[in-house]
Amino acid sequence: MRQEIIRETPWDKPALKLDTYELLEYSEEALQKSDHLKGHFTIKVDPLESKQLLHTYGFYYTDTLLTPVCKKERFTPFVDKKLTLLSDVKREEIIAISKGAYDHGRFHRDFKLEKSGADQRYDNWLNQLYDEGNVWGLLYEDELAGFFAFSENQVLLQAFKPEYQGRGLAKYFWSRAVRSLFEEGHVEIKTSISAANLAMVNLTASLGFKFADAVDVYHKLNQ
Repeated sequence: MRQEIIRETPWDKPALKLDTYELLEYSEEALQKSDHLKGHFTIKVDPLESKQLLHTYGFYYTDTLLTPVCKKERFTPFVDKKLTLLSDVKREEIIAISKGAYDHGRFHRDFKLEKSGADQRYDNWLNQLYDEGNVWGLLYEDELAGFFAFSENQVLLQAFKPEYQGRGLAKYFWSRAVRSLFEEGHVEIKTSISAANLAMVNLTASLGFKFADAVDVYHKLNQ
């Protein structure tokens, strides 16, 4: 059976108000196929691959994503007893914290997209994770300071209120949430971060995460 080389990504369509697709292989056949469709396209390629074909077919660079992975035996947590985790947190409070938290994301860095569409994409994603019961609130001295959203062993979204940023607290928030994921029986925890987000790169490394993979992300818009 012929392997699928391009697929629709309907979860992005409502936010971007465009048909959206992901190319599943880096080949001229797949790139040519994108020329015959209208909408927004994403492809992830090995950083060492030549990018000549991507430029030929109108794709442009948006981000490099790293995949930090932490095995349980390597986990190096930081403990602050003022911090607690809450599984029952109000949706509107979580959504409010997430506003403006993802400027490092590839959709926000895509100069051909409206920022409002990129913001809405993250809101939709966070609402979906909330409906699945995969969002925890993080309390500091009994006040909601941030949240952690995940799916199984993958950390997908996290953000903190501005008044808790820049105080060196992120390593404690991450430690508390990652510890809870390990306590649920996972043997390793993964996440995905932008190489441009050096604060997150350094934070995950300090907790024992190792970098397992990297991909360059390219977008294309056919209107």
